[in-house]
Amino acid sequence: MHGFKGERTLMRIYVGERDKFHGKPLYEAIVMMLRSRHYAGVTVLRAIMGFGASSHLRTDRIEVLSTDLPIVIECVETAERIQEVLPALDGMIGGGLITLERANVIMYRPHAQDEEGADDWSLDVGRA
Repeated sequence: MHGFKGERTLMRIYVGERDKFHGKPLYEAIVMMLRSRHYAGVTVLRAIMGFGASSHLRTDRIEVLSTDLPIVIECVETAERIQEVLPALDGMIGGGLITLERANVIMYRPHAQDEEGADDWSLDVGRA
């Protein structure tokens, strides 16, 4: 179980939906690489509008539907582990942006299968 509180680093990676790495979506390759290195967690967000260095507007509005929407990949880890992965990301990302910022982590408590319910914060509205 990962259980950490305190200061960590939030890494945000901005790429395009059509960006590829070895024939598969770049965001997917990044997630799988971080997973294989046992990082605490990663989230991929698909934006509805944005532009990057080219200033070319991309949006999901139907009248100008884009097939290359902005993608943001977020990962919270220790500063050391984030720094450790930056060279690999540099080799994967042809064009994009990576930002790093300090984040104060309050709680991270995933449970193992056998611990299910031990720290369950879900609401059971059926109980009296």
